[in-house]
Amino acid sequence: MNQHDSRRDAGGGSTAHYQQSLAKDLSPFTLFAVAFGFVSIATGIFTAYGSVLNSSGPLGIWTWPIVVIGQLAVALVFGALAARVPITGYAYQWVSRLANPVLGWILGWISFTFLAVVVVAVDYTIASTILPVLFGYTGTAANAWVITAVVMLLQALLVATSTRATQRVNNGAVTIQLIGMIGLVVLLFGVGLATGDFDVSNLFSRGDVPAEGYFAFGGASEASPWAMGFLLGAFTIVGFESAANLAEETKNPAYVVPRAMYRAVITLGILGMLFLIAVTGLSGDPAALAGSATPIADVITDVLGSFLGKAMLVLVVISIFSCGLVITLSGSRLIWAMSRDERFPGWQAFHKISPSRGTPMNATFMMFVVSQAVLGVFAFSTDALFALFSAATLLPAIIYAATVALYIAKRRNLPPTRGFTLGRWEIPVLVIAVAWLVWELLIFRDASFRASWNYVAVMVAIGAVYFVYLLARKGVSGLTMPDMESIDAALDAEPDVVERDRHS
Repeated sequence: MNQHDSRRDAGGGSTAHYQQSLAKDLSPFTLFAVAFGFVSIATGIFTAYGSVLNSSGPLGIWTWPIVVIGQLAVALVFGALAARVPITGYAYQWVSRLANPVLGWILGWISFTFLAVVVVAVDYTIASTILPVLFGYTGTAANAWVITAVVMLLQALLVATSTRATQRVNNGAVTIQLIGMIGLVVLLFGVGLATGDFDVSNLFSRGDVPAEGYFAFGGASEASPWAMGFLLGAFTIVGFESAANLAEETKNPAYVVPRAMYRAVITLGILGMLFLIAVTGLSGDPAALAGSATPIADVITDVLGSFLGKAMLVLVVISIFSCGLVITLSGSRLIWAMSRDERFPGWQAFHKISPSRGTPMNATFMMFVVSQAVLGVFAFSTDALFALFSAATLLPAIIYAATVALYIAKRRNLPPTRGFTLGRWEIPVLVIAVAWLVWELLIFRDASFRASWNYVAVMVAIGAVYFVYLLARKGVSGLTMPDMESIDAALDAEPDVVERDRHS
């Protein structure tokens, strides 16, 4: 099924008009659940907490509120853009229209490389840090690789088969995660205070990290121990923009999407800080805990006992599966959106919507194949989990910085808002966002992130080869985008699909 006309203007550029080919049936709670599920504090904290204990000690958790404030500012800027260009593809669409399609394509490709690696980082967490504790076996690179591959396959099959079922699974998982994480925090504080095991001094301990140079800026190729602590929040509080990637499946997206993004950041920021305080206060000997491959799981089972502790770990597995599911959903939509504009390798196949399922099945399959390739590259490295989560932190920082810079450059000439504006808070929000993103990017000068930069370099090189081909075939003048006025009516119409997956 064609997603747009194939009409061309005299210069060879596409004058295509989008058609509404995906059902507009996502509710405000579903959009919130998408943003909440992607960010998933259970996923981020379980993945990164051990690395932060080793690099910054328990004191590193106090970087979390700074990250939340910085990412909230970024989310507000993204909300202002989503209210002006409410189309699936988020940064790719915004930059293509507000700057130019060349920069838009670059941001779209970087977003794709981020989604391809972050889904691996998320699902690898289940296999490497939770299931070994839950089922009492020794985790190895080999069994982690197999388990991760199977989990990603299940997520891809669900997303490809039924959008409605994907929504239901994610909504249920997010509801469980909200109730469960609140219950877990209450239990940890309650048991810790009742038994006297909660040690306030742990909250301000550096563990085995030396005091000398702890708060220093660091050298040309290294970040200070304190700065490395920011990776915990920087890896976790990302993905809120996934709500914008479902704009064409949402009623009144210009109003709903911005609110879903910033509400998810605020909710997860508060809940995550409480969880970190609880776990750190109950960590016993932080230096010894830093040597564990499963520190969070160890604390939960030690404090709550084997049965209750493992029940809570099941909750975390559900949360992480939901996170990977949302990432797969978001990735498939980005591939589909770029393919609709004939900007993605193999777009002829990936722009199609399944007539029977109403989903971009081919795009979902592409997302699965690429993520499996990324898994194969990282899975048997010396420290696979650190390499994965650091790459999945660097890429969104690049995307966020480029998008905020675009907003600053074009804010006087933006299209009119359709449901959300920063108003008088615009300047303070931009100042906070810029200060935070500059600081975050400076952390990645540390030599420990070499593998992350190598991944970025390889993926950019692959994209560059295709982009040279794209320019040779179309030329810069051929990379035009339909204007908003030409697609508004079409996107408000009923979806042009056959009996979507209503039966699901």
